[in-house]
Amino acid sequence: MARPCVTVLDYGSGNIRSAVRALEHVGATVTLSKDAKDIREADGLVVPGVGAFASVMQALKEAGAGPLIGRRIAGGRPVLGICVGHQVFFDEGVEHGIRTPGFGEWPGVVERLDAPVVPHMGWNTVDAAPGSRLFAGVEQERFYFVHSYAVQKWDFPVAQPRMTPPSVTWAEHGSRFIAAVENGPLSAVQFHPEKSGDAGAQLLANWLGTLA
Repeated sequence: MARPCVTVLDYGSGNIRSAVRALEHVGATVTLSKDAKDIREADGLVVPGVGAFASVMQALKEAGAGPLIGRRIAGGRPVLGICVGHQVFFDEGVEHGIRTPGFGEWPGVVERLDAPVVPHMGWNTVDAAPGSRLFAGVEQERFYFVHSYAVQKWDFPVAQPRMTPPSVTWAEHGSRFIAAVENGPLSAVQFHPEKSGDAGAQLLANWLGTLA
């Protein structure tokens, strides 16, 4: 079988080489790029992200990535967000009283974790959504988190007859927060699969298995 072609979006968001290596390890041919052709034609697009919500959104805007990501999703082309690259698909982020609009694919506000110790740093289990494709075979495993903000409330409209609601996976640190969402071509995880050992590798392999 041909190796799936994955583009990891290169828009200046920290060290993302570990994501490239992890995807290559599980069988992908990976391009690190922000070129429109690479984003458009890849079997799968990975949107990484580290740091502040506002700065990540600004960098994505400056790279012209927003419309390209939106076109992929609208066309049913797979996208995977990681860490802040997960958060940006919600309505907005709030940091130090400043509200920054996100891509608005899902309802929800990225806010500071309601926990006695922040950041949430280290290994944690998840409450995988029933029938999750991403977590198939690793539902009971631990994943590596590094974050101070997350979406802690999910208020998705009641599904319409022709609409399948997103599949939501939760984790807990002080309070419950969204650890992953699977929604047609768009999936995103709050943790770092590329730093999560064998469990993270299996999750990435599961995602590769969804690529057409």
